[in-house]
Amino acid sequence: MLDLRSDTVTLPDDDMREAAAEADVGDDVYSEDPTVNELEARAAEIIGKDDALFVPSGTMGNQIAAKVHTSPGYEVLVERESHIYKWELGGLAQHSQLQVRTIDGGDRGVLTPEAIRENAIEESDHEAGTGLVCVENTHNAKGGVVVSPEEMDAAANAAHDIGVPLHVDGARIFNAAAAADVPASRLVKEADSVMFCLSKGLGAPVGSMLAGSEEFIDAAHQVRKLMGGGMRQAGMVAAPGLLALENRSRLAADHENAKRLAAGLRDHGLTVKEPETNIVLVETGEQSTDEFLSACEEQGVLGVPFADGVVRFCTHWNVSTEDVETVIDAVGQTR
Repeated sequence: MLDLRSDTVTLPDDDMREAAAEADVGDDVYSEDPTVNELEARAAEIIGKDDALFVPSGTMGNQIAAKVHTSPGYEVLVERESHIYKWELGGLAQHSQLQVRTIDGGDRGVLTPEAIRENAIEESDHEAGTGLVCVENTHNAKGGVVVSPEEMDAAANAAHDIGVPLHVDGARIFNAAAAADVPASRLVKEADSVMFCLSKGLGAPVGSMLAGSEEFIDAAHQVRKLMGGGMRQAGMVAAPGLLALENRSRLAADHENAKRLAAGLRDHGLTVKEPETNIVLVETGEQSTDEFLSACEEQGVLGVPFADGVVRFCTHWNVSTEDVETVIDAVGQTR
């Protein structure tokens, strides 16, 4: 079975398994795990921030950031199909007692400076006001599209103009960096904080990083404990994360495979959005998404429903170029 449901299904390689087994460990809640400390320092260096924190998941990283940056009752400006709003169980309200104001970011899910300024609420005796702006890069729900460095700068500057921080949900920020041909640090240069995943395209079995200023990470460390994220001898999962950080250069191969997959599916008469990174969105035509995916599974291919009449295939490091050709042929058998 070829699993293209998500890049979260990647399996750690032998080097990662060996690193986990041999990791030097300590109690990370006391900041005494040397492997976690090394991972956090390396992550901060790569992403261009002062400090970083290892967290179990991207969702926890986003939720920690929102809680640290804000106070209860304030509003968060987000794109209306953003992950932090749609797919994190209302965490902004549950964890931080925040209100959410959604903005239509159009086909690319970009929060423009104009939209940020127009939707910002000034604090008063009657309104708590805007407390945070969140952007997502790449934007999952829009098909892994890339928000350019200039657009990222503009959003951050607009947030700062209204006196609030900007957090980046950068679960796939290294995909964005590879596609834009810039360092990931350039994309988040003006951001106050960023979360990125080790366990998607980079291939680690678990974990994400939250980065920002030293003051921000100090506060985030306490909130991580509050949310149950103190992982004790976490070096065993941090060690594969260190290796995952060195996989950044291979993400372009996933993007090429996504383009190859899209072109091949079009040859079978399917309507496919041209992928910018590793996410391929396919319209199912006269078939329902369930019918289409069931037919694909019968041919040995897994995808996921994404919207009414749209399914997602995601390329990753466990999907080779040869596998892509197999997927194209298999999906062709369903037409």
